[in-house]
Amino acid sequence: MRGSERLLDRLEREQRLDAPAEAVSGFWSAALRSERLRDVLSGRQLGHPLHPAAILVPAGTLLSATMLDTTGGAALRPAARRLVGLGLLSAGPAALAGWSDWLDTEGAERRVGLVHAASNVVGLASYAISWRQRRRGARGLAASLAGAAALGLGGWLGGHLAYALGVGVDTTAFQRGPAEWTDVLAASEVTTELRQVEIDGVPVLLTRVDGQVVAISDRCTHRGGPLHEGERTGGCVRCPWHGSQFELASGEVVQGPATRPQPVYEVRETGGRVELRRSEVRTLRANPVGPSPSPEARLRISTEGQAVTSAAMHRTSQHI
Repeated sequence: MRGSERLLDRLEREQRLDAPAEAVSGFWSAALRSERLRDVLSGRQLGHPLHPAAILVPAGTLLSATMLDTTGGAALRPAARRLVGLGLLSAGPAALAGWSDWLDTEGAERRVGLVHAASNVVGLASYAISWRQRRRGARGLAASLAGAAALGLGGWLGGHLAYALGVGVDTTAFQRGPAEWTDVLAASEVTTELRQVEIDGVPVLLTRVDGQVVAISDRCTHRGGPLHEGERTGGCVRCPWHGSQFELASGEVVQGPATRPQPVYEVRETGGRVELRRSEVRTLRANPVGPSPSPEARLRISTEGQAVTSAAMHRTSQHI
């Protein structure tokens, strides 16, 4: 195991971080108690988490200032000072979005996230010192370099959170579902109650909306909560873990912190039975661990997807 992996593994298991994490969580839970604010900070309107996008401006401007410090002359120092000021001002919204996301983590993710945030706080504090030094006529290079190093560490940990631990990733990304019509249960067993069934190991939520059977993924796209254990209000379901709300018929996100919609299954009632299938074809879902498909296989996948889509459009036109 590489040294970096050993370090990350140790950090994920470091239970001494749990007590300070609990204290910090209490503070931010109170500060961000507004559901409307959490909804905005989650990035629901963007369709993906806000935090990764919000960090572009502060990270870009602050690191650019350090680059000017190390490669430019005295004539560029005023520009570097303005970049530091802009970076510090834009860091607030990015930090709030990050803390909001962090509140919905536990265990290893929460520990790594706490150190990630602490590194960024140190980085911003260093740049703030550098900015003050610049205001007084000093160069502020040492504090700028320290800030860049701390932000670099924070960015590395942020990458680990997203790409290794899956924080912020759609938890249904690799759930495939049946491509062919699959019998699941009798139509009489589906009521307006929330009911979970499993198809090839994939949990699916079934219920009726306006008399029609609808089916969406039972695993919340946000952190994987079981939606069938949630609360139904009208045509929506509320996740029991973090309160995300989804439309049952379309899977669309009504309220965050979830940012991605629930996968929707096609449903039909035949001979008193309910049958389901997934109409979308995506490479990682169809072949998540194998080698890249050959040109012939890619053509076949594309053709199958077009055929399924055409059939769906034909059925839709018949109902109109």
